[in-house]
Amino acid sequence: MRTTIDAAGRIVVPKAMRDSMGLTAGRAIDVVFTDGLIQIELAPVEVDLDTESGPPRLVPRSDDLPSLSDDDVRDVLEATRR
Repeated sequence: MRTTIDAAGRIVVPKAMRDSMGLTAGRAIDVVFTDGLIQIELAPVEVDLDTESGPPRLVPRSDDLPSLSDDDVRDVLEATRR
């Protein structure tokens, strides 16, 4: 998909791409320039390791993460297997 850069240096990421990546306003991303390519990746989520309440589990430090439904997980698994 073709897009443009505005006078302030901002790039518009087309809606279809934003939706497929789960990009929303305020979402942290990493931007990397390598070998002439600009890559946009979701920034890793900061987590803590909870070892006090049963088996160890990762707990996100932020509550503003989108929830995942069973269908979301199934779709990602199927897309990864292709």
